Amino acid sequence: MARRKSYNTFEKSYDEVAEHLKTNDIIMIPMGSNEKHGSHCVLGTDSMTTMGVVREAAPLADTLYTPFIPVGYSPHHMGEVNKGSGTLTFSGATYRAVVYDLAMSMIYHGYNKIVFVTHHGSNSKVIDEVLRKIRYETGCFVCWYKTPTERSMSIVGEIMTGPPEDTPGWHAGELETSTVWAWDETLIDMDKAKKDRTHAPAYMGKNFSKKDGTGNVMFMGSENIWVPMEHHEYSDTATIGDPFAGSKEKGERYFKVAGEALAAFLNEIKKFKIDVPLEARHFKNRA
Repeated sequence: MARRKSYNTFEKSYDEVAEHLKTNDIIMIPMGSNEKHGSHCVLGTDSMTTMGVVREAAPLADTLYTPFIPVGYSPHHMGEVNKGSGTLTFSGATYRAVVYDLAMSMIYHGYNKIVFVTHHGSNSKVIDEVLRKIRYETGCFVCWYKTPTERSMSIVGEIMTGPPEDTPGWHAGELETSTVWAWDETLIDMDKAKKDRTHAPAYMGKNFSKKDGTGNVMFMGSENIWVPMEHHEYSDTATIGDPFAGSKEKGERYFKVAGEALAAFLNEIKKFKIDVPLEARHFKNRA
């Protein structure tokens, strides 16, 4: 009996990967996270959202993807000591090393275009240096593709119905409640859902405010100050937005629309004429 069709290299044999590579030199590498969300959602919320988009895009663009990495850069979601949030995090240095090794593994095999895909916003904070290192060392095309969320969700904006003040694309709110619901409805517990907003950390006093989950605080009406804050300092419930505006149907539509957008991007970069030279494919840090 023939093996079932899959776009996940984890579920393919080595010769099947090699055969597909002859027709498509792009590989997607999904980067997830395991971190505290609102109690109605699970720790794997961002990983599930990432994978929902990747799995939708892969057949549309006939592009393979590697197994997803379920741990990201989430130090601010660790919570207080001994409170058992369950968050896992890499340090920035470890995360960059993981990104480098994954990319170099795929370049070694013959891929010329590496597309990291993630939903977790903080994964994007620490990777510019390593992406440049990969490009400068090999000449490959490498990019960091963030699925629509937070302040960059125009692609799926019409799906979300919450008003801007409810920050529909933020943490465990309308969008992420919907995506987890669509991924596996048995993982949502709406009895525990709470609508919530952010605030500046209490120690800052009443002259500071905060409108969403970025690292910015507002002072004198301006949002030009970035502060390294812990998530629990500005979000009491790990929910930013209105989870009650979410639905399974919205999550399914999100995966479809966001997946189509990712597929369109992949189809465009197929046109890029890039060929990593043989000497740059040797992965010197394998040991």
